[in-house]
Amino acid sequence: MSDDPSPNNPEALWEATLDRLRAALPGTTFRIWFEPLQLVGGDGETLFLTAPEGIRAWVERRYSSLIVEALATSGSSYRQVSFGPAPADDEPASRGVQLNPSYTFDRFVIGPGNRLAHGAALAVAEAPSEAYNPLFLHGPPGLGKTHLLAAIANYLRDHAPALSVRYTTAESFTNEFVTALRSTGAEAFKARYRDLDVLLIDDVQFLEGKPHTEEEFFHTFNALYESGSQLVLSADRIPSELSTLAARLRDRFEWGLTVPVEPPNLATRLTVLRRLVQEAGVEIADTAALSELANRIDANIRQLHGALTRVLAHASLLARPLSSELIAEVIPQARSAQATSVEEIQQQVAERFGISRAELVGGSRAATPLRARQVAIYLTRELTDLSLPQIGRLYGGRDHSTVLNSLRRVEAGLDEDSDLHTRVEELRTAIHSPAGGGR
Repeated sequence: MSDDPSPNNPEALWEATLDRLRAALPGTTFRIWFEPLQLVGGDGETLFLTAPEGIRAWVERRYSSLIVEALATSGSSYRQVSFGPAPADDEPASRGVQLNPSYTFDRFVIGPGNRLAHGAALAVAEAPSEAYNPLFLHGPPGLGKTHLLAAIANYLRDHAPALSVRYTTAESFTNEFVTALRSTGAEAFKARYRDLDVLLIDDVQFLEGKPHTEEEFFHTFNALYESGSQLVLSADRIPSELSTLAARLRDRFEWGLTVPVEPPNLATRLTVLRRLVQEAGVEIADTAALSELANRIDANIRQLHGALTRVLAHASLLARPLSSELIAEVIPQARSAQATSVEEIQQQVAERFGISRAELVGGSRAATPLRARQVAIYLTRELTDLSLPQIGRLYGGRDHSTVLNSLRRVEAGLDEDSDLHTRVEELRTAIHSPAGGGR
């Protein structure tokens, strides 16, 4: 192996990075959390690693920024790391993404913003390759695209078990491809993906900036389409706005039906809340409580679910009923997207993390600026109506995939890191308060 730690030699680069981490960390910490990591390879700005199931989530949550910082010190151009499962001795690569059995058509709440997407997805499930091919669903995160893709797969599993169906994400597709190049070879990967009746790929925007994976996906798409297989894709933008993908791939995404998934209206949000409360077996103190919550959270279903979870947690801890008063205490009244400026968000986050705005939007990969930047991006997405590319431009010209990765890091951390959860809640309150932006 060459000693050149360059982006063109990920093996040497990873060894140099491990040497830096070994020197900077206590011996026990390094042995437990870093020695089990294995390099898969790199594509674009992403370095792919595997980790055993028992430590993967913890390493990703607690040490991703440290690894990226060490990579930068080693001269790397990789700006993010992606973790996959360590393959067992008898399985050479990941088997893809496991379906959530609760994602079915029956459990999908239909409203004006998603009625067409639901109808198209159901038509594809009932008649693969006969209705719309490919079907391309697009919209911001948290609106139900993943639910619909998984609902198609679950429907086919139950009603057409003879069909070979695979649901995965573009990130998992990339992980598997890079792993295959390093271990079993591309032919086994091609056999796994090109001999399918139905392929469902979530978050295809993740292919941006990964030229080798994009090339492989282009050929996979062609092989499946020409053989009459059904393709279903999702992204957070329309194909024409996936600007760093090759034009030939964007064009293919538009060969079939392209359908938006839009934010839920008030009636849809109320229906979702009623179902969640019923499933949780929670009694409501007054009939206006759910309306109060639905009016305060209007961005997407995921945030609505998260807000309800916070309210229920407070109700349980304080031994109080779910009421309008409790909701008003726990969930600040959201101002309109236009009333919240990005500058205000950046200033508040920078102050809370003890850094300058220049550090926040700059190129530092140190742990504190990196985490602050992820939180600021998350709040900007939540509190404004800006698209991911627009947000990226306001945070140092970062690309869409980096912005999306920041959103995922914070969303994952909010459920498991109480310090992060508290800090984000405090920032929301500060930004919403009249004094927050000098208003």
